Amino acid sequence: MFEAADIREYRGHKVVDADGDKIGELEAVYVDTATDQPAFGTITLGGLLGGKRLVFVPFDGATVGPDYVKVAYSKSLVKEAPAIDTDGELKAEDEPAVFAHYGKPAGDGSGRRLARR
Repeated sequence: MFEAADIREYRGHKVVDADGDKIGELEAVYVDTATDQPAFGTITLGGLLGGKRLVFVPFDGATVGPDYVKVAYSKSLVKEAPAIDTDGELKAEDEPAVFAHYGKPAGDGSGRRLARR
């Protein structure tokens, strides 16, 4: 896996799925609080009437290219992921839904699993 500092350099670059279809742009990196390693990113998606939202996608299996981040999840799955407003934040009580959407264990509930970096 890549270091958080490295993936942060890709903020604003396009994010594509395993087939190379553009999903959106990388907005932020969230690290696992236990390991301080990149775990999820938020992707900016355009909405109807110019509205935008941020969806979460895991970085496991992700690769980087010269001007993109390729994630191991389909565009349709990512677009259906839990979202926050572009000026919002992920609330602690909403964190388990992000993990569940991708079939990942959310932890033991003893504290936050994700922190924005």
